[in-house]
Amino acid sequence: MASVELRGLTKHYGPLAVVDNVSMTIEHGSLVCLLGPSGCGKTTTLRLIAGFVEPTEGEIRVGERVVSNTQRSLPPERRNMSMIFQSYALWPHMTVAENIVYGLKIRKIDADTIKKKLDAILATTRLAPLASRYPGELSGGQQQRVALARALIVEPETLLLDEPLSNLDANLREEMRFEIRRLHDEYRYTTVYVTHDQVEAMTTSDVIAVMNAGRIEQAGSPSDIYDRPRSEFVARFIGMSNVFRGKTLDGNTVSLAGTPIRVTGEPCKLGGETPVSIRQHQIALSAQEPAAKDNVIAAKVTRQVFLGSSRDYMVEVADGTQLRVVTPASNSVAPGSTVWLHLPPERCRALTG
Repeated sequence: MASVELRGLTKHYGPLAVVDNVSMTIEHGSLVCLLGPSGCGKTTTLRLIAGFVEPTEGEIRVGERVVSNTQRSLPPERRNMSMIFQSYALWPHMTVAENIVYGLKIRKIDADTIKKKLDAILATTRLAPLASRYPGELSGGQQQRVALARALIVEPETLLLDEPLSNLDANLREEMRFEIRRLHDEYRYTTVYVTHDQVEAMTTSDVIAVMNAGRIEQAGSPSDIYDRPRSEFVARFIGMSNVFRGKTLDGNTVSLAGTPIRVTGEPCKLGGETPVSIRQHQIALSAQEPAAKDNVIAAKVTRQVFLGSSRDYMVEVADGTQLRVVTPASNSVAPGSTVWLHLPPERCRALTG
């Protein structure tokens, strides 16, 4: 295994930069998720790493080897990488066992070694009872595990996964998220995982790199990305934060509908407006005006939806700014009522825009 380093990686199609000056290091043995909406450049980045696409600018290194730059690019088969696609691409005429060992056979590994590796991977992936079945006799989740086993058995330096769970139903997706993380913890291959599903990224990854318009907006641990977004795009994409714009009063205070709101995060933009994020469940909603006035603002309930374990509110403050608030189900306030919102200063994060 080895680290993967991207240095100024760029891919143009005509005048369009699909991947735009991406630089990051994927540490040895870590699982990094490239997360973002369709068209953000995450799959093209993965294909550049795999060698299916050549860069317009920049360099890719695996350990000490340069595998791709503008002068030369190693073909995929010489990069010691395994890739799992959205489709499982299993041979329908081969059994589970035959599919898994196919990569070893074309490498001309001896039969005894193949058997030992097969027995080990079947046990780890819990596929031993299915070894003699054919792909058409398996569920989607079982087929995905076969694809994972086939990729892992050849002991790649780097494992690449391109939206591997997109063809599964919701229950199987949830199960396979944990399975992928379990297998990663077992083998510790350096892994790059592409997804548009933030729950998938939060469940499986050590590091999330949020991509937008061909660039990495922010990279960090799942908790760092969720709790400390730096840009408006990241705040909205991860966890669906409220984002409002307040007139800057000083370096850590903005005005929302005439009410001073203290914030943390990026320094506020003096002389203008600052975008501020806060998550729906972090706002306290009360039908009674609290005695403490710090970071408290009045609002009117415009919508209330009962969701069983919680209530989902839309509220509007005096300047027309709307905020979503999620409260316990026991906190019931009728639409049209005046409520008071407490926005904890440590949860209000000033953003870069």
